[in-house]
Amino acid sequence: MENQGCSCAPINEEDLYPKIEEIINQHRGNQNALIMVLHKAQNLFGYLPGRVQEMVSLGLGVPLSEVYGVATFYAFFSMVPKGRHEIKVCLGTACYVRGGQKIVEYLEKGLGVRVGDTTKDRRFSLNEVRCVGACSLAPAVLVNDDVYAQVDPAKVDEILVKYE
Repeated sequence: MENQGCSCAPINEEDLYPKIEEIINQHRGNQNALIMVLHKAQNLFGYLPGRVQEMVSLGLGVPLSEVYGVATFYAFFSMVPKGRHEIKVCLGTACYVRGGQKIVEYLEKGLGVRVGDTTKDRRFSLNEVRCVGACSLAPAVLVNDDVYAQVDPAKVDEILVKYE
C-alpha cells in the first residue's frame, strides 16, 4: 500500500473562517446557540480548531472554557481533523485472535499514521474499536458504514481503493 495523495483540492482552512464568522454573526450574543454553532463549525471544518472555538466564544459571549467543555464532552465533536473516510478495525477478542492487530499495523505503516490520526490529505482516519458485533466475520474492518469480513493485510489495499 502506498500513501497516495488525494485527487481532490486540498482543504484551505483560511478560506473557511469568513464562513464561520457569518454563522456566528447570525447568532451573535445568543449563548443558547452554542451547540448549534459548534455543529455548523464542525460540518464546515470537519473538526473544531482552537481558533474556531475562540471565535465562537467571543461571538456568542460564552467563556472559552465552556466552549471547550462542550466540545470535549460530546462524542460527536472532534478536536482533531477527521478524514473523509473513517477506517475502524475491530480488536474485540475474536477479531484480535484472528489477526486484527496485524491489520492495524499494516494500515499504520501504509497510511503513514497511527491509530487516532488522520492522513495528511484527510482521506482517511484510522481507529480501533472493541467490537462491531460481527464475531463470526472476524477479523472485521469498517470503512464508513461498510463492513468487511475476514480481512487480512492482503485485502486492505483492495478495500481502500474503493474510497478515492
